[in-house]
Amino acid sequence: MIQKRDIFIGGAWPYANYFLHVGHLAALLPGDILAKYFRGNGDNVIYVSGSDCHGTPITERAKKEGVSPQKIATYYHQEFKKTFDNLGFEYDLYSNTMDNFHQSYVQDNFKKLIENGYIYAKEVPQDYCETCETFLSDREIVGTCPICGGKSTGDQCEVCNASLDSSEVLDKHCKTCGTNCVTKNNNHLYFALSKFTSVLQELINKNGEHWRKNAVGEAQKFLNLGLIDRAATRQLNWGVEVPVEGYDDKRIYVWIEAVLGYLSAGTQVANEKNINFDEFLSDSNEKLITYYVHGKDNIPFHTTIFPALLTGLNKGYRLPDYIISSAYVNLNNEKMSKSKGNLITANELLEYFDKDTIRFYFAFNGPEVDDINCSYEEIVQCHNKFLVGMLGNFVNRNLSFICKKFEGKITEGIIDSNIVNTTSKIYKLVGSHIEAGEFRKAVISILDYISLGNKYYDSQQPWNQVKNDINAFNNTTYTCVYMMANIANLIAPILPDASKKIKDMLDLSEFKWEEEKISGDMQVNNLSLLYERIDDKNNSEVSHVKHK
Repeated sequence: MIQKRDIFIGGAWPYANYFLHVGHLAALLPGDILAKYFRGNGDNVIYVSGSDCHGTPITERAKKEGVSPQKIATYYHQEFKKTFDNLGFEYDLYSNTMDNFHQSYVQDNFKKLIENGYIYAKEVPQDYCETCETFLSDREIVGTCPICGGKSTGDQCEVCNASLDSSEVLDKHCKTCGTNCVTKNNNHLYFALSKFTSVLQELINKNGEHWRKNAVGEAQKFLNLGLIDRAATRQLNWGVEVPVEGYDDKRIYVWIEAVLGYLSAGTQVANEKNINFDEFLSDSNEKLITYYVHGKDNIPFHTTIFPALLTGLNKGYRLPDYIISSAYVNLNNEKMSKSKGNLITANELLEYFDKDTIRFYFAFNGPEVDDINCSYEEIVQCHNKFLVGMLGNFVNRNLSFICKKFEGKITEGIIDSNIVNTTSKIYKLVGSHIEAGEFRKAVISILDYISLGNKYYDSQQPWNQVKNDINAFNNTTYTCVYMMANIANLIAPILPDASKKIKDMLDLSEFKWEEEKISGDMQVNNLSLLYERIDDKNNSEVSHVKHK
């Protein structure tokens, strides 16, 4: 008997200040594919994520709209949940950083890091507004970019998009009242990231082969530059309160509390399942495999910050086994951004395409290695060529012929032994690709299997067999139905709707990642097309969206 594994999957926590865009979707979809696959394999899965609801962009937006930060964050958190549901994501828990359990968990572990000697107090110079009588965060500062001379906030130029430190910005003044900034010393707590250089280098050397290439490169770059200690507190009144006396006017920096969300959410799920989370996530758990799924801009947090925090807690937690970090999704060869107004949101895609089409496109064409260019036309072409022309064609041409000739009754036949051997191999091949985070390879292997089915059907010519050799016809049909039954399993992590539709039409058992064996006569139930072709008219209708 094969021993079932313990699988932990952490999907990055999107920032709750705007709708999810296709970059989020492309980066986070691998987590759901992994979770569905491992669950189908019978493994013990904990799959978590949540909304990052704290930080200055939310407070700034709240000021502009005259509402509380909580209202902004709550609205987008609820929108995220709806969008993920509509895309077929199945988290064990989709939490948020406003959650009481999360906040208490973060505070407890913040104190643990202090006890372990990894968080210390430090007095640092900081920008101050004498009119507002408050220290300013980088987003509360406006000034001049030292690189291009354009208008800049304390962390980024609005003209050339350069990332800046507030100390570099020229002619700084308070965004709220316009008063020129002065510098005053302020007490903050710092995380001793520099103490973890050797641990992180060992991690890259050990697990780098399981990380995406961009993750290894970025992580090594940070180590080569030399790790520096990072502020663990920030001058804000919105966020997780610092559990240390004298820091009432500050909050725990989002970079430290958001990544701890993997542990807080994981603990909540484990408690519900009566699992000891510390044992589950222990490095001594030989059954455990961990995956962290996110976009390119989150690489430093998952390859350096998070492993350092895990180590600093001294709880023996497993450091990341697999880093599934995606590259960027561009629109018309230009990086999407809110300021440029050239985003495609996930909700916009869902207005024109069903979730299977969207999931297939980003599994097949996702930014696994390099940045990709996304367009509505490409999604339409992908849908028509593969989902309609290959998958839908194979299922429909077989079942519609049976319904037409035999009222949907499928007579038991002999399944081609070569097809059975190929089917056994395809599960292992596709499974190995998914477990390695190579989703394009997994999709290509599935398409090869579907193509084999179409070629087999054509080579047997059942339209002639039905007239000349009914036993040969039954064998051909039963072999094709056997392939459909297994296609339904193979596509389930990526195309959950099509999988369910095939299983319902053939009255098959629920999805499991194992060979689907059929026997006896069968009956086609409620035959319907898996996918409708998107015609040129619909194509032109969706194309205009990007020009809005």
